Amino acid sequence: MDLEFTAEDFEFQKEVRQWIEDNYPQEMRDTHARSRVITKEDHIYWQQALYKQGWAGLNWPAEYGGPEFTPTQQYLYDLEMASAGTPGVMPFGQSMVAPVIMKFGTDEQKEKYLPGILSSDVWWCQGYSEPGAGSDLASLRTKAEPNGDHYLVNGTKTWNTLGQYADWIFCLVRTSKEGIRQLGISFLLIDMKSPGIEVVPIKTIDCPPDGYQEINMVHFNDVKVPVENLVGEEGKGWTCAKYLLEFERGNAYSHGLKAGLEKVKHIATVERDDGEPLIHNPDFLRKLTETEIAISAMEFTELRILSSVNTGGNVGPESSLLKCRGTELQQQLTELVMEATGTYAIPFDNPPPVTGLNREPIGPDYAAAAAPIYFNTRKVSIFAGSNEIQRNIMAKMVLGL
Repeated sequence: MDLEFTAEDFEFQKEVRQWIEDNYPQEMRDTHARSRVITKEDHIYWQQALYKQGWAGLNWPAEYGGPEFTPTQQYLYDLEMASAGTPGVMPFGQSMVAPVIMKFGTDEQKEKYLPGILSSDVWWCQGYSEPGAGSDLASLRTKAEPNGDHYLVNGTKTWNTLGQYADWIFCLVRTSKEGIRQLGISFLLIDMKSPGIEVVPIKTIDCPPDGYQEINMVHFNDVKVPVENLVGEEGKGWTCAKYLLEFERGNAYSHGLKAGLEKVKHIATVERDDGEPLIHNPDFLRKLTETEIAISAMEFTELRILSSVNTGGNVGPESSLLKCRGTELQQQLTELVMEATGTYAIPFDNPPPVTGLNREPIGPDYAAAAAPIYFNTRKVSIFAGSNEIQRNIMAKMVLGL
């Protein structure tokens, strides 16, 4: 692994830091720091600002508009973004469907879809999970039946994130019931404005009244999808799905984890009602130290994988390792925040401010979001394939069991 830092690298780090200072509005910083939730408009502003700077599509080849950072530039970029608490780029377009289109799509599909994804002019969502088909994704039942120059799609997708705002959805659909289940699946791109699509919100436990809502059911009722929206070959969608999941699971977690760790340390050093900061409690300090060591180990694993990817390799089965350990540590941090926040984190008695309701949080600023973030983070060890499934993949693909 070659990750030597040069003078040019440190100049690049200064450039990123200054760009964030100049382009990250204070109001947006405050909102994101308080609740970790910002509007679609703010997301688009941020992603388009990155695009204008030439920093969109971080893992994209230069031929499609990616910046092609070196491994050290990627590391320093992520470090500065996490340190400043910037919002992450929505992954469904740039990090998930775009790599699939690049690898399996036609030239016409690349020309049609990639520019809008890179510039964030088009908002995407994901259609994988279904009622009864989550970790066992091959059991999906949404059908796409050929009908002349189009497919007719019927079925339901669930746990769809922010689909109420999406322009397009990429979907796994069943085009055949013959042979093994995986061979009957295809990968379709569907315009969310198509007649017959209904988006129904799912209210989760972290949703404030009349406030932010994230998850949906998406129903397809005789939805016409042009055959040219098929990515790759009919019946070969499982190959696309596995390739996409490498990118969904193979995220770098350590920079966000380190920023979260600093937040916990800050909360734990605040003087409590009994006059003694929690950081002086030996049991809490032990848990905090163990978490910090685990995050450091995670960081070096990511650096090793990043170095391999930047020399032409794929994330491969290591994506399961990153997803499994990274999500466990995310949950660990939210548990420490809840413990450090104490009674101010009691859910529902202390909801975060809701636009238009003029509601003020009880206690310190960080308290209002502690419970909602804790509850929302329970899902991270389940989505993109549960961590139990990831351990099976590692046992088979890495250990050969």
